Amino acid sequence: MSLYAVAVPTFKRTLTSLAAILKKAEAFAEEKKIDPSVLVNARLAPDMFPLKRQIQIASDSARRGTAQLAGIEAPVMADTEETFAELQTRISNTIAFLDSLKPAQFEGAEDKTITLPVAGTEIKFDGTTYLMSYVMANFSFHSVTVYNILRHNGVALGKMDYLGKP
Repeated sequence: MSLYAVAVPTFKRTLTSLAAILKKAEAFAEEKKIDPSVLVNARLAPDMFPLKRQIQIASDSARRGTAQLAGIEAPVMADTEETFAELQTRISNTIAFLDSLKPAQFEGAEDKTITLPVAGTEIKFDGTTYLMSYVMANFSFHSVTVYNILRHNGVALGKMDYLGKP
């Protein structure tokens, strides 16, 4: 199985689920007369990033990870989102980037050496380990944290909202 087949459909499915979850959160805020910025800036703990940053990092992981494996530059996003609409646009732009990728761009990526600066040192990965142990894990962590923040704040979400439709 190619790294393209593992990464791109998985990222697109989860990002699509996150977009649907954000719609539910926006409707919840409207119904309960909650300022939407309360949810956009909500956190699980004081030392954790707010919901908006969780979306940004999930988006960054999908874009940058696939771009690195495809040997291209990832589109830059400014991390300025403050509303549900702006977060939806970021998700849509990330999916559009993923849609632009072709399986041929990932040929040989499993053996590519990926070097990342982490905490003042460099970590080297082969392409498969980079995708499976770093990019996918980071993407999943921040994506499920979005779900958890909203569920914790009362938005009626279930497991299938996160998993999405096959």
